[in-house]
Amino acid sequence: MPTSSKLTQALCGFDPDTDDRPANALLLEVEDHDAEQPVHFHRKGQLVLAARGGVTCEVPKALWMVPPQHAVWIPGGMPHSNRATENAQIYFLFIEPGAVAMPSECCTLAVSPVVREMIRLLAAQGGAYEPDDATGRLVSVLLEQVALSPVEQLHLPISGHPKLRHIADALFVDPADRTTLPEWAERLAMSERSLARLVVRETGLTFGRWRQQFHLIVAVRSLSSGSAVQDVASTLGYDSVTAFITMFKKALGQSPARYISQLR
Repeated sequence: MPTSSKLTQALCGFDPDTDDRPANALLLEVEDHDAEQPVHFHRKGQLVLAARGGVTCEVPKALWMVPPQHAVWIPGGMPHSNRATENAQIYFLFIEPGAVAMPSECCTLAVSPVVREMIRLLAAQGGAYEPDDATGRLVSVLLEQVALSPVEQLHLPISGHPKLRHIADALFVDPADRTTLPEWAERLAMSERSLARLVVRETGLTFGRWRQQFHLIVAVRSLSSGSAVQDVASTLGYDSVTAFITMFKKALGQSPARYISQLR
């Protein structure tokens, strides 16, 4: 079962907003079970980096996946929650507003090995630093490089509309749920056409594409934590491993094994 207190306890006593330095970093280790940090926000922007395992970040109307060696950028002041797979290793990089030009919206970033190592070093050093000392110079280079990280699309638009949230909640409980759009329309007392329009208006995707994106996020998260391809295909309700691999390759351009191998 998810343990909502683990990340919260790990962060207890650490308030990034009390520090006005350009950036600071924190390492969190998650053991045994999935761990979740409830909805919160802070003044500083936050980069969530998964060095091992997978992390999902939920913000208003979207769910963002953080596979290994990637990061999610969360602008300052945006409510969000974080959930990590068991045995995950997570780095939080908190960036002072105005320290560097970062996106104004959430996004997934492909983080280079150099940036990862600088974040690791900053987290390991901890403590105060001055702009002109070794750590201060490290931070200057780190922020320049973070701003150059390319954006990738590993997120799921989530609507606050109660009927679409009902569908999303059902999929979170059972990712293998294959209820069709007409069947959902009947359950929700809507016409199929009205529901289809509602999904596109609220998420920007068709129902089929939206559910596929959900499957991709679940798949990458599970594969990142060490699950076998066969197990993930079964969890998502695919009739065969081949069908799952075909879907994955069409969406992300590589087989699941190759994609995860490159991330690591």
